[in-house]
Formats: sequence, structure tokens, C-alpha cells
Amino acid sequence: MLEFDGLRKSYGTNLVLDDVSFTVAPGQMYGFCGANGAGKTTTMRIALGLARADAGEVRWKQQPVDLEVRRRIGYMPEERGLYPKMPVVEQLEYFGRLHGMNTAAARKSASLLLEGMGLGERSKDALEKLSLGNQQRVQLAAALVSNPDVLILDEPFSGLDPTGVDALAANLAERRSRGVPVLFSSHQLDLVERLCDAVGILAGGKIVASGTVGQLREREANRQLRVVIPGSDGRWARELGYVRVDSDRDGEVLLQLDDPGRDQDVLSAAMASGPVSHFGWRQPTLVEIFRETVAA
Repeated sequence: MLEFDGLRKSYGTNLVLDDVSFTVAPGQMYGFCGANGAGKTTTMRIALGLARADAGEVRWKQQPVDLEVRRRIGYMPEERGLYPKMPVVEQLEYFGRLHGMNTAAARKSASLLLEGMGLGERSKDALEKLSLGNQQRVQLAAALVSNPDVLILDEPFSGLDPTGVDALAANLAERRSRGVPVLFSSHQLDLVERLCDAVGILAGGKIVASGTVGQLREREANRQLRVVIPGSDGRWARELGYVRVDSDRDGEVLLQLDDPGRDQDVLSAAMASGPVSHFGWRQPTLVEIFRETVAA
């Protein structure tokens, strides 16, 4: 497992990380979410040795991450760092050799990655001749070329079109199937919800929510009851003293109960108001969970 245990980091009087702890299991894709400046990049940089924690540590296979382990981590920084005038395949080969691969193995891995990402015909082009989206694909390939044991990716989907997103997602799924733990940050919460096994939400330097997407959606605080009575104005729900109406539009009411056990009372009140076409618990999206937890 890749473990982040009690990380604390300050820059002067600015506390960036405050006892940040979470675990990424083998073969798990973990989405790391938070607003700008929440501390996501700092957490990743500590894992790579690019920043030093004031307290806590990062462990891989129950051992502190050291230089040798970092050679087996594929890292994609938020700030891109490729060489614009260097041919694409040559720089991928170069990054593979930096991770300890021999020339033949690095060249083979680079070529396979570029073919898989739809860039095989552009492999000898200088990076600057590629579109920004294709440059992003090459940046990801640089993180993958050494066939790493761990992947840490900072905003890997930024700037990709839907085709690029699908190609990247397929590549990450293949790595995950091999047991590689994948940690990536993203502001594209719809993608996180679709791709990730588990999610951690960072706010104010703390992990404010963590777990599988299903676990987060099923938390009692997130549950809404959805009731649809065509033609109703929702007054029936607002008159109930034990609910909070979150939304009332076109006969659809979303509400929260002080006591979830009173859902049958709500159903009785709804049926007394008119014909009920839908009645059931609604699970929130990750975007809604994010807004609620960060604002709390």
C-alpha cells in the first residue's frame, strides 16, 4: 500500500497540511480532490521528496519512501516539464533511462505508449509541433514509460479532449489491473466519480471526507428524498415540520429528513397531496458532496 500518515506542513505561518492521512491500495485508483491551494500538490511533492514534511511520513509497502522507491514512481507534475524542441520519442526514451531502463527497453516502451495514445506517427516530431492536448498525452507517457510500481499524477486530464480522456482512462485502468496504485488529483469531479475506486477531499489542510464514492454518497448527511407529484407546487412538503426542502421545481421536491425513519410519513403526506409518480432516496453526485464538505 501507499500510505500517507499524519503529514503536516507549514510555510511560515501558513499551515498547508494538518495531519493528512490516507491510503491507496494496490490496484486502486484514488481521486484526490480539493480547491485551489488546498494542499494537493504539496502532498504529492512530499511523496516525491520535492518537499519535506514537518511531521508524518509517506510509506510504500510499510517502508518509508526513499530514493530507491522514488525511482519506481511514475510522476506527472502539474507544471509540465518536457523539452519543446526535442523529438517526442527521444525524450520518452531519455526519461525511461533516468529511471534505470536500458536504451532498448526504454525505446520499446516509448514506442508502445505513443502508439497506444494515437501518437505513433508523430513520434519523431518535436514536442512543440504537437497540439497542447497531444503534449499532455506525451507528458503522461513520460510518467508511464518506466513501467512504474506507483503512479502519482497531478491534474492528468487537464486540457484533454474526450478522446484523450478515454485513452488516458484506458491506460490507467490497464495499470490498475496489474496492481499499480494510482493517485491523481483533478478538478474534473465527474471524471473522478466515473473512474475512481476511492476519493479523498482536502480542505483547509485536512482530509474532510474519504472513502469509496459509494460510501461518500451513502452518508446519512448526504441523503435526499426525491418525491415527484406532477402539477404539485411543493407546498405539502414545506408544511411538514420534520423536513428541510432543498429544491422545489415542476412538481419535483428534494428534501432531507431530521429523522430518516419518517420517510413513510412523508409518503403518506405526498399521497394525500396528489398522485405520486416517484418516491425514493436520491444519492448526491460527487460535485454536490464536494461543495457540502468544503463549505462545512
